[in-house]
Amino acid sequence: MKEICACDILEKEDVRKIRVYATKKRFKKLVTVLEGLDAERLDECAKELKHKLACGGTVKDGLVILQGNHLTKMKALLVSMGYPAESVFISMGLE
Repeated sequence: MKEICACDILEKEDVRKIRVYATKKRFKKLVTVLEGLDAERLDECAKELKHKLACGGTVKDGLVILQGNHLTKMKALLVSMGYPAESVFISMGLE
């Protein structure tokens, strides 16, 4: 007898899209912006990313803003932190 479980469906629907892009801020400095991370773990994720990338950054309005352009390393770092690879979208062009 098979049990009916909707757990797998809920887990797949609960996957949030994480958008990563680089942009220019004050004085034409590049920053990497992450949006869509878990609100509960935002400060913890920012701290770990800043440590691994050896850069400064901040959490503001639900976004993690890191100093410098880190787009090439970001997907591997987020996957190593436990985020699914299919939910990470990286925009290579400057916005």
